[in-house]
Formats: sequence, C-alpha cells, structure tokens
Amino acid sequence: MAASGIDDAEVRALVVDDEKEVADAYALRLKGVCETSTVYSGAAALDHVETESVDVILLDRHMPAMSGDEVLKQLDERGFDGRVIMVTAVDPEFEVLDMPFDDYLCKPVDRTDLHAVIDQQRQVLAYEMLGKYFTAESKRAVLEAELAPDKRAKRPEFEAIEQRTSKLERRARRLLGDETAVLEAFSDIDREDR
Repeated sequence: MAASGIDDAEVRALVVDDEKEVADAYALRLKGVCETSTVYSGAAALDHVETESVDVILLDRHMPAMSGDEVLKQLDERGFDGRVIMVTAVDPEFEVLDMPFDDYLCKPVDRTDLHAVIDQQRQVLAYEMLGKYFTAESKRAVLEAELAPDKRAKRPEFEAIEQRTSKLERRARRLLGDETAVLEAFSDIDREDR
C-alpha cells in the first residue's frame, strides 16, 4: 500500500455502528492503515466529531435511537469537513441520490475494499484541503506582500487568515503524506506589486 501514499499519511477514521462486534472488527481491519476510533451510536458519533479531528467516517445506516441517515443529516448541517462512507446492510434505493455521503458500501466489506476506500477518500479530502489552503494562502500572501507589517498587525482578520492557512496546510500535509511537493510549488509565486 505504500505506493498509494496511505502508509505515509495520517488518516483519522471513525467507525460508527451500534453492533459493537462489527465496529470493532472494522477497526481491527484498519489497524496500521489509519488512526481509528469507534463509537456505537449516532449521538456518540456527533459528540466525537465535535471534540476530535476526523477525516473519514464509516457510518452504519440502521441504528436504534438515531439512524445513520439522521447522523448524516446532522453532519451536513454542522458543516462536517471530512468524508462519510455509508457501510451498511441496507440495500440502497433512489433516496440515496439526495443523501450527502461520499461512498456507499454494502456489508460485509472485506479488508482490501476497506483499505482502498479509506485511501480513496483520503486522497479526495487531501485535495479538498489543498484547494482551501491555496485559496486562503493566496489571500494571506497578497496581504503580507502589499501591506506594511504595522498595518497587518492591527487587523484581527489578518491573524484569522494566518491561523486558517496554517491549520489547512497542516491538515493537507498530514493527509498527503509524502505527496507534498505541490505545496512547495505554490510558495514560489511572487505576489508583490511590480
């Protein structure tokens, strides 16, 4: 798997399934592939993403109290910035066309497919974060190039864009692993007034 970059990247996955044995089995299959946490209810999943950084969620649809569909809706409304893979025994119907998930796997899922889907979603998320980083960094860089340090220092907006840029860069680097050359190329652009 090293060729795909997954071994060099640090992916944070959350397995959500009300059947403890199933959730733990998926977590075991992901051992050594990504940093994995497990929770056994929809409410626990929502609590977890509020306090922990999560890149990929493996989410069961059929759970008591709060279904995976309800969790998915809540994640969407809260602006969750990771990827969601439905891993379920529920056969899909046309309602899935309106659901905000990123992939759908029908149980049982073997180890190879689980590893492949995690790596695929890692790559997609890495490039999403890279795009957000480029947007934020270009704004930060042009302000730094064009405004005097004392003028920038007086503005909380500049501090906010610096923090956002730094956070996005760290996450993109973490997800990209050894594939970070594109980040260095971006910093070669001269943004100063000519």
